[in-house]
This record gives sequence, C-alpha cells and structure tokens, in this order.
Amino acid sequence: MKQIIVSLLITATVSLCTPGFAATLAGCQILPINNIWNTPIDTLPVAANSALMINNIDINTGLHPDFGSGTWAGAKIGIPVTIVNDNQALVSVVFDYADESDPGPYPIPQNAAIEGEPNEGDRHVLVLNQDDCKLYEMFNSWYQNNDSWEAGSGAVFDLTSNNLRPDTWTSADAAGLPIMPGLIRYEEAASGTIDHAIRFTVDKSRNTYVWPARHKASNLSGEQYPPMGQRFRLKSGVDISGFSPINQAILQAMKIYGIIMADNGSDWFISGEPNESWNNDDLRELGNIKGSDFEAIDVSSLMLAPDSGEVVPQEEDKTPPLAWMYLLLKNS
Repeated sequence: MKQIIVSLLITATVSLCTPGFAATLAGCQILPINNIWNTPIDTLPVAANSALMINNIDINTGLHPDFGSGTWAGAKIGIPVTIVNDNQALVSVVFDYADESDPGPYPIPQNAAIEGEPNEGDRHVLVLNQDDCKLYEMFNSWYQNNDSWEAGSGAVFDLTSNNLRPDTWTSADAAGLPIMPGLIRYEEAASGTIDHAIRFTVDKSRNTYVWPARHKASNLSGEQYPPMGQRFRLKSGVDISGFSPINQAILQAMKIYGIIMADNGSDWFISGEPNESWNNDDLRELGNIKGSDFEAIDVSSLMLAPDSGEVVPQEEDKTPPLAWMYLLLKNS
C-alpha cells in the first residue's frame, strides 16, 4: 500500500497541464489554449522597471472602459465584430501600408460594422469567418462604391494557430497583435469568467516592442515608457469585492490574465464590444481602479519561440501538503 501511495504522489508532482482556457465566439476557439493571450500570468515576476512605467502612465488615472451600450457622438461604444461564413463574397482591399499588410481578398460584407462610424476615429473592422475560424482585421477602413474597401492596414489571423505576424509588421493594431482576442465581451463577463488577457492603450509608448508584439509606434526611448506588448496585471491584494459581479469578472481577469498594451491611445483605456446589455453606469465604477493598482509583468519566461505565441509547457504543482502525505503513509 505504501508503495502505491508513494507512486501516486510522485506521479502527481510531475503532471503537466495546459496554461489556461480559451474563449469561443461563433463556434471558434479564440486562439489555442496554450497561447500567450490565454495564459495566466498571476505568478510571474514583476518587471524591473514596473514602478517607472506605472508612474509615467499615471498612478492616479482610473480605468476607462472604452465600450458599452448605446452611442457616443453618434457611434456605438466599443469595437464590433462581424460574423460571416464561407458564403460571404471575397472583396479586394487597398492598403496604405501594403508592405506590412496581408493582401486581400477579404470576406468583408458591404455592411460590416465599423468602429466609430460615422465618425472617423480608428475605424477598425473585425470580421470572423465562423466556418474556417479565420479573423480579418483592418484599421482606418472605408467602403468603396465598387464593392471594395480601402484601409490603412490589414491582417489575417488563423485562430487555430499560434503563429505571430512577421517581425516588424503592424496589424490593425500598432503592436502587430490581433484585436478580437483581447476584447471584453458581455456574454463572458456576465458568465462570471473571462479567460484571456484584455487589450488596453496608453498615450505614450516606447520605440520598441516585447513578445508577443511585432511592431512599435513611437520615437520615445526612455525606460519609463512601456513597449508595445507590455503585460500588466491588477495587483492580487486589490479588493474587488465591492464591485458588481460583471465588474468583478473583468477585474479578476486582470489579476489572472492581465492586460496587454496593444496601441497608442488614451491611458488605461480597456477595450470591449458594444452591446446593449452593458450598464454604462456600472462600467464607470471601474474607474475606481487606478494606475497605482497595477504592476508590469515580465512574461519572457513563457516564450517558447520568438515567432510563436505558444507558451512553454507549464508544470502544475499537485504536490500534496507534507502533513497530508505523512498521515497517508502512517495510516496505510
């Protein structure tokens, strides 16, 4: 009996587990489970210059949910996703930054939802083909009368793959990352669990980028500026018990999966989908979480390969407490 127990204990200590979970949309898993977007970072070390970056972004500025219900200045609030299937016709797209964009044609319908329309803004278009789980994202998108589109840049992501974009290439985001995997969606927040990192922006970034980002968008070189792709997390000791269940789900995700700096914009703006079920007054309560409640994280130990978003296999510590092991052996 003792030999069996010892064998079981040894087996438990060396088992491997997948890093986290993966959200789904329209039947598509949003990136592999072992992708950096879907990997918990709650136990990773704090970055050496964390305080410097946090102070520079601003310790007193609160979170700003850049999504909600209704409209603002005539536009829906948030970044919408348009769902299509293989029946959607492919159309040509002309890109301003064609040398860093995936060429068309793209399956973008004439009435695809545009972020910020009718105002200008970033005018992101996100289209998910639910049949092959490919994601098409564009920046500064404008429909043309001849059933084609013009855009600043565009990227295609296979949601079943961990492949990153070519090094130094932008995407629809300055960091060269996909946008959709980092959006907060009402359905998942209402379920009580968000199993991925969250996209956010800062006003000033550094002229470099860190894995998994692929592109920079700044001339600033100081260490106080965060690089594109920098991961932050809400400190574990921050009390979130007074928030609504939906906001607790959002903040808990920030503790477990963190937030990823993906673009230049306003400080501490977090991204999500427009949805009429959001309670805007409730979302504004997230502003009580300040920059000082965050810390920058070093995720370099998770990188398996520079051109992949796959993380190194994570060991799960299933070692039983020593006292429990002793009692098992004693009573066997």
